[in-house]
Amino acid sequence: MQQLQKGDSKLLNAWAFYDWANSVYALVISSTIFPLYYGALFRQKNIEEIVLFGFSIRSEALISYVTALGFLIIAFISPLLSGIADYMGNKKFFLKLFCYVGAVSCMSLYFFSLDTVVLSLVSYLLALIGFWGSLVFYNSYLPDIAHKEQQDKISAKGFSLGYVGSVVLLLICLALVMSVEDEQKLEMMRYSFLFVGIWWLGFSQYTYYYLPNNKNTNKLHRNIVFNGFKELRKVWYQLKELKPLRRYLAAFFVYSMAVQTIMIIAAYFGEKEVQWGSDSKRTMGLIVSILLIQLIAVFGAWLTSRASAKFGNIKVLIFINFSWILICTYAYFVITPNDFYIAAAFVGLVMGGIQSLSRSTYSKFIPENTVDTTSFFSFYDVAEKIGIVIGMFTYGYIADVTGKIQNAILFLILFFVIGLLLLLRVPKK
Repeated sequence: MQQLQKGDSKLLNAWAFYDWANSVYALVISSTIFPLYYGALFRQKNIEEIVLFGFSIRSEALISYVTALGFLIIAFISPLLSGIADYMGNKKFFLKLFCYVGAVSCMSLYFFSLDTVVLSLVSYLLALIGFWGSLVFYNSYLPDIAHKEQQDKISAKGFSLGYVGSVVLLLICLALVMSVEDEQKLEMMRYSFLFVGIWWLGFSQYTYYYLPNNKNTNKLHRNIVFNGFKELRKVWYQLKELKPLRRYLAAFFVYSMAVQTIMIIAAYFGEKEVQWGSDSKRTMGLIVSILLIQLIAVFGAWLTSRASAKFGNIKVLIFINFSWILICTYAYFVITPNDFYIAAAFVGLVMGGIQSLSRSTYSKFIPENTVDTTSFFSFYDVAEKIGIVIGMFTYGYIADVTGKIQNAILFLILFFVIGLLLLLRVPKK
């Protein structure tokens, strides 16, 4: 087909639709069904710890460490691959590659078991790498397919499509889980993992059909393999001359540690710490909470987009970080389901907004004449991933040592406070 021009509505919508395809991983695997399934496996055996490689590790700490390892791998390999993609013009190939690895790994979670916990955790790890690895190349398309004045709106639209699409699949999975007796619920959860992979693979084809493929005739050679790290170093040196971007990245690095950690651990926190009363109430309550977050997040992303147009991106980000501080303070005292529902509602309001606005704000700070936008977004991605590694490891370590997840929330509050203070140093325009 004929390649669509930059700014074409059909191209923009196709790009945004990838959020519809891949966000089912973030909701079903990362946020709801898998955390429920994971917690139920430990409750079935009536254990809270598992011995792995000679170490006794609490269940919540184990999944945190594996998650941190996944993000560490992504932080290392994404510069390698983005360098190759820049040189050969085949970012579309890598977007597909990570998508397929992630989707197939999601389907393999059907066999997740504590009896084969190492192999099972590898499936979880590969699914995580597939999801986040694909986002490196997906995000880097934004300045290529949208003009600056379009980027806030289409970025928010992508997140909104992701929230709606993932909710649709989650409702299907919820209907399946709640339609059977307690002893069969785990089996239905396992089927949910299959549905995620099929959904992700299927709907992403629409995006691939329209996204440009700018593959050239360059041949890959040894010097190019590490070109991504050279590009990161080049971006690092450019930051010395780009003071607003440098200050924004510092703030983003810190507050993103907390945002991404909360998004990943929220379901594990709710599954373990909230007093639901029974397993069926736990399943229904946790899924309802996450659905509440997703639905409100659609409104939150739209509201943030409107607010940024009126007040400016940085001012809105400062306000959102302050809101996160209040939410985390409240979450420290959460005990009952109603407490958790209230926290979930406010998390939804600020979650979608801070994600979409952070991405589009960074895109706006990139110099107008920049050609290798993949390198800038790779730098953004590496900063985000290293932040998540620090956040997840800190959360897991504190929860493991103290035996109380709430203690880890105190450190997340600290990240938001520092992030807010750093945002005050960023130019408002």
